Amino acid sequence: MLTKEEIRLRDPFILPKYETKTYFLYGTTDENVWDGKGTGFDVYKSKDLLNWEGPFPAFRPDEGFWADHHFWAPEVHLYNGRYYMFASFKAVDKCRGTQILVSDNPLGPFTPLTDEPVTPRDWECLDGTLFLDDQQDPWMIFCHEWLQVEDGEICAIRLTKDLRKAAGEPVLLFKASDAGWTVPAHERNYVTDGPFLFRNSQGELQMLWSSRGQEGYAIGVAHSTSGNILGPWVHDKRALFDKDGGHGMLFYTFSNQLMLTIHAPNKTPNERPVFFNLDEVDGKLIIK
Repeated sequence: MLTKEEIRLRDPFILPKYETKTYFLYGTTDENVWDGKGTGFDVYKSKDLLNWEGPFPAFRPDEGFWADHHFWAPEVHLYNGRYYMFASFKAVDKCRGTQILVSDNPLGPFTPLTDEPVTPRDWECLDGTLFLDDQQDPWMIFCHEWLQVEDGEICAIRLTKDLRKAAGEPVLLFKASDAGWTVPAHERNYVTDGPFLFRNSQGELQMLWSSRGQEGYAIGVAHSTSGNILGPWVHDKRALFDKDGGHGMLFYTFSNQLMLTIHAPNKTPNERPVFFNLDEVDGKLIIK
C-alpha cells in the first residue's frame, strides 16, 4: 500500500466505481514527463482515498504507436458500458493531440480506439475531456495550445456516438486571457490546461480549467450563461485555487462529499495528488 504522498503524479483524475466502492486514480505517471520517451500510464486503486494499491499498467503503447513522448493527462469515463481513456500524446514530427483509448476494465489494458487523435492534426492540442449534452450527444472539450496560438484557447468539438472521430468542426469557447485571474507565462503567452465540465446543484453548466495566476499554476471556474456547451462563457473574478497547483477535476465520494483533486506543487519531481472537500454556496464552489 502507498499513501498519496508517496505517489508522484500530475494531472490526477478519479474514477469512482460505485458497485465495488473503489476509487481509481489516473494521471501523468512517466518518470520524465517533459523530455523522456513516453512509456505509458499507470493507475492506482483505493477504498478510502488515503491508502492506494498499485501502480498497475493501464496503458503501454505497441511498437507501432504513432507517439513517442509527452504522454499526458489521461482521464477515464464510463460510456455505454465501456471505459474510455482520453489522453494527450506527441511525436517529434507530429502535432500533439488527444487520442481516445478503450478497455472493459478500469485497470486496463487500454488500447487505442483508432489510429490517430480526434483533435485536428495540424493543431497543437491537449487535455481533451468528454462531455455529454442534453441529448446525450458526445463532445470533446480540449485546449488549443499557446505554443501555436499564443493566447491559449479552450475549444469544443462534437464526436460521433462511437467516439471514433469528430462529427463537426472545432468551436472556440474562450481564450485564457478572457479570465481576469490569469497572467501571461513565457512573457506574453497565456496558458489553457485541463478543462473539466460539471453541473452544479442548480443545474448550471460550469468548467474547471487551469492557467497561470499571480502565485503560479492556478485553477479557475467558468460558467455557461446559456446552459449549453457553446456558451457564452463567463469567468469567476478570482481563481478557485492559486497556490501553484492545478489541472483539477471533481467527483463525489461514496459518502456523497463533493471533492476536488489537483496536483501540487507544479514543480517536477514534487507533484502529488491533493484532495479538497468542497462546499457549494449560491452556485459557487468553495474549498473547505
